[in-house]
Amino acid sequence: MNIKCIPVGELQANCYIVINHKKEAILIDPGAEQEKIENQLNDLQVVGILLTHNHFDHTGALTHFEQKYHTKHNEPIKEFDYKILKTPGHSSDSLTFYFEKEKIMFTGDFIFNGAIGRMDLPTGNENKMKNSLETISNFPNETIIYPGHGPITTLGREKNNFQYYF
Repeated sequence: MNIKCIPVGELQANCYIVINHKKEAILIDPGAEQEKIENQLNDLQVVGILLTHNHFDHTGALTHFEQKYHTKHNEPIKEFDYKILKTPGHSSDSLTFYFEKEKIMFTGDFIFNGAIGRMDLPTGNENKMKNSLETISNFPNETIIYPGHGPITTLGREKNNFQYYF
């Protein structure tokens, strides 16, 4: 599996292109700058779109790509093996996509490198965030986290910080 990260929009949200060995791709969080994203697709066949949460900086180009590839976001994608984890806290609809074989998580704004997502927005919730952090604490420490903004990290590194948030 190959992963391309494209920071897009005013808030530099990470849009990811996840590519399998057949050159099939998933778009994760197409937040803005559709042409910038399309320039990275080249000869790839987009087979689905995943959305970690419904904030504007992660959804700006969503409608364009849904129409272009005749798909709806977060529909099952049979060409890829992943689990959908409900991880509310930053927002009530936050999802994490876990690729178990590769030990990779796409967390959106739930977890960042060195931080967790804001909970002071209207759809944020501190208790739900705590429960979500407890849920993913059971996953392997070597799991690589691809966040909604900024550089990648590992779950083990971030777990060390969970105790400081509550």
